[in-house]
Amino acid sequence: MSTTPQSPAEREIDLFEMKDGLGNFSSGIMKRLFQFVSFFINNRKFLIALFGIGVVLGAVADYFMKSYSTQVIVTPNFGSNDYLYSKVELLNSKIVQGDTLFLKNMVGIQEPKKVAEISVKPITDVYRFIENRPDNFELIRLMSEDADIKKIIEDNVTSKNYPYHQILVTSAKPIDKKKVVDPILNYINASEYFKKIQAINIQNVKNKIVANDLIIKQIDGVLNGFSQNVNGNQKSDKLIYFNENTQLNDIIKSKNDLVIEQGNHKIELVNYEKIVKEINTSLNLKNTKGINGKMKFIFPLLFVFFFTGYRFFKMVYLTQKNKL
Repeated sequence: MSTTPQSPAEREIDLFEMKDGLGNFSSGIMKRLFQFVSFFINNRKFLIALFGIGVVLGAVADYFMKSYSTQVIVTPNFGSNDYLYSKVELLNSKIVQGDTLFLKNMVGIQEPKKVAEISVKPITDVYRFIENRPDNFELIRLMSEDADIKKIIEDNVTSKNYPYHQILVTSAKPIDKKKVVDPILNYINASEYFKKIQAINIQNVKNKIVANDLIIKQIDGVLNGFSQNVNGNQKSDKLIYFNENTQLNDIIKSKNDLVIEQGNHKIELVNYEKIVKEINTSLNLKNTKGINGKMKFIFPLLFVFFFTGYRFFKMVYLTQKNKL
């Protein structure tokens, strides 16, 4: 298929048409820009007034729509992780239903109307999850072979079993710890089943401490006996023979492991004071997420946007009406 080449005159005509098209396009842009600037100049007083009204109304809205969050870091003991989550869900459902009688009489919250929401989420700490727990480490390793390790770490089933969790209490006004937070924690800890488990676990830990103390004393006796033999000018070849057969290094290591274990048991006794032990509470942190505290900026922009949109559609409507 052959094409007829354009003559110089035809090419010149095409260039002139392209130039005219570009000129019309640029003039259209300049016209629209001029109309846009003219609109703001002609309506500047009204727009400034709308902007000022928006700032004032937004500041008033921010004052009356304040939101606070209280963060309570806790550690569930005796396998009470699922129990903790179910209790918090129950409390939040009562808050959503507006059941202030339940919250005040059954839970003991003295200011139930201040509480807008209560939730709980895990504090992701996979290192503590596997620390001194070979079974947990092996579980994570096996699961990561078939799936993304990040998804496994953040999975609900895995994350619920992390040692630390955060209870978040959202309120419209500042709350008092004794009137709101303490009653919530007391209500969560009021479980007859877990109280029995708590008593058994505490006694088990105390028994382990006593048993370990006895073993440490026995190890100290062995080490003291060895020290006396050394001080009795025992021959060097016999010293080496004694060291090799009694595995002195293993005995010292065993004592060191027992001392560390005793320290961990003492920490366990502190945590075992409560079914769900409170670690730290941060009261009445001002919530600045989302649009909280930003209405003074949002309202002015909305007012200007709606006014501009209204005038634009009105202009389009009148133009089309005149054409018809």
